[in-house]
Amino acid sequence: MSLKINYIFRKRLPQYNSIEELFCAVQTKLKDKVEVKTQELKFSGGSPIVISKNVLHFKKNKAVNHITGDVNYMALATGKRSVLTIHDIGSILKGNFIKRFYLKTLWFTLPTLFVNKITVISEFTKDELCKIIPFATHKIKVVYNPVNTQLSYSPKPKNTTCPNILLIGTKPNKNLERTFEALNGINCTLTIIGKLTTQQLELLKTYKLNYTSLFQIPYSEIIESYKTCDLVLFASVYEGFGMPIIEAQAVGRPVITSNIGAMKEVSGDSAFLVNPYNISEIHNAVKSVLSDDLTYNALITKGQENVKRFQIDKIAQDYLTIYKEVANA
Repeated sequence: MSLKINYIFRKRLPQYNSIEELFCAVQTKLKDKVEVKTQELKFSGGSPIVISKNVLHFKKNKAVNHITGDVNYMALATGKRSVLTIHDIGSILKGNFIKRFYLKTLWFTLPTLFVNKITVISEFTKDELCKIIPFATHKIKVVYNPVNTQLSYSPKPKNTTCPNILLIGTKPNKNLERTFEALNGINCTLTIIGKLTTQQLELLKTYKLNYTSLFQIPYSEIIESYKTCDLVLFASVYEGFGMPIIEAQAVGRPVITSNIGAMKEVSGDSAFLVNPYNISEIHNAVKSVLSDDLTYNALITKGQENVKRFQIDKIAQDYLTIYKEVANA
């Protein structure tokens, strides 16, 4: 077992665990084929001081370094013998010019010059990334996110009286403001994963929506939320991948998601697609899926088939191939 992989993670925070969950699964799958090491950064944030501290504290090694995401600037420390995973470019699509320039330089331009290979989690993200780093397109390979192995098919009778709709995420891109308005007049309860803003709380009151809010919970509770819901509504306006789509499908829940970007790519024809900017379209989709048993059950069946594309065995093998290429470069 001569191949050593050093996984570099951002400093762990209770509200963020998706990257950690993803690569923990990859590590587990590859532990018999490579020597796995993990290095968690000491400091969180993106200020010049934090970046300098994390780069200076990095322990030099002879392994293939895999920067797993969110701390792309660590390529300045790891150098050529590295793999960088970029999950999306959303951070440079908002904010003033100075902020966008700063993030583009330290999270995309310089890191992609330094590393040997770049992995992205969807064709959509690849297309977006190629536009901002055309000089590094030859380094980019799509490796989908794997569905978490802790998730398993868990059928339940649909609640026809007051179905539970699961909403994952509360950031602006999750489109909750339009989603709440779309759910106005539909008899349901909501389970919302993520910290709600004051504005979102006011909208929930305005539309008289019954809800439970869960924040900073372990992944086991997120799994339980999938199991107890009747429908997952994920009408996001921007995603690098859209993990809730395949998580819901793995458990056996129908999904309504957006007909744009990575969400359309990841779901294929296995979800009910809507225009995330069209409130009435979202409203009608929810009513249609919940009222029509044929549609409801067909989405579950198609989802189970779709999720096969994201099994950990294939994804781990894709990463192993990339690690070998970097090691032999």
